[in-house]
Amino acid sequence: MRQTIKLASVISVALWMAACSPQEDKAPASAGPQSTEVGILNVVAQTQAILVELPGRSKAFLEAEVRPQVSGIITKRSFIEGSNVKQGDSLYQIDSATYKAALVSANADLARANASLASAKAKAARYKQLVKTNAISQQDFDDAEAGYKEALAGVTVAEAAINTAKINLQYTEVLAPISGRIGKSSVTAGALVTANQSQTLATIQQLDPINVDIAQSSAQLLRLKAKLKQGKLQASDNADVKLLLEDGTQYSHPGKLQFAEVSVDENTGSVILRAEFPNPESILLPGMYVRAMLNAGTDPQAILVPQKSISRNSKGDAVAMVVNEQGIVEARTVTTAEVINNQWRVTSGLAVGDKLIVEGLQKIRPGAPVTTKVISETQAQ
Repeated sequence: MRQTIKLASVISVALWMAACSPQEDKAPASAGPQSTEVGILNVVAQTQAILVELPGRSKAFLEAEVRPQVSGIITKRSFIEGSNVKQGDSLYQIDSATYKAALVSANADLARANASLASAKAKAARYKQLVKTNAISQQDFDDAEAGYKEALAGVTVAEAAINTAKINLQYTEVLAPISGRIGKSSVTAGALVTANQSQTLATIQQLDPINVDIAQSSAQLLRLKAKLKQGKLQASDNADVKLLLEDGTQYSHPGKLQFAEVSVDENTGSVILRAEFPNPESILLPGMYVRAMLNAGTDPQAILVPQKSISRNSKGDAVAMVVNEQGIVEARTVTTAEVINNQWRVTSGLAVGDKLIVEGLQKIRPGAPVTTKVISETQAQ
């Protein structure tokens, strides 16, 4: 009985081993490298306008410092600080009593000069007749003629004095030289001011339109000129400039590039470009920091790839993963320029027709076999 049980056990073990051995033999035969599916974009070239982002500062279109042109006591201030004023508006009134008196005195001097002129003219006329009959000497006639001319000059001097007195009297009312927004006043009624003093009474700034001074490094300017010369970029006739404000929002009104300085600042190594912007809402204020985006040219063969498709290696180089003709992953070192609409512009390392891996990057490595599926540009973003 025991022998029968042992025999049955041996037979069972043998059958079990026989049943398992074919599956174990087949397993290694079916094992092999598995291809990972990745999403790719076919690299294409397109015409792309190249925008350069540069720092800038806003500056008033017109700025006038108000100073007194005559001396005296301020009797009245006629504006509200921070308000808009128009050219010719009265800003300050300086005590005019002494200037009115000066005008009266100048008028009296003119009357005296006219009286002297009349007497000298009559005397010269008489002497002219007398000298013809030798009733007087030639010297007496010459003296009379000189007295007449001197009286004429006296009248001219008196008239000039009247004009000066009138101008000084007009200057007692300080007028706005330009239209714009006026700042705070440095004086109040009762303050003594002097003609052409260094301290300004107030400052008026015209803010619509407004200028923006943009700084571009001379090195960057040289690089752009070199690319234009080499044909890598094409010159653009578009002089529009867009602004990014300090809070990151885009300014709603585009501006126009006006001119560029002809010299480089020795301290900063930059060239100043000036753009003019409409400012109807007075959003831009003088001295505000902005970022200006200028059209530097057009790349006729621009290669744009999604930002997420570019990684960095241990050296900091930009790397893109592509699929070669054998379906194997390759790592390409590329050179990137600026970001345009969440895409890198690649200047070297990729060619038209390359299969750029965009999805599945975390599941692959260089040398691994993959299967590909083409995805749309919308899915790649």
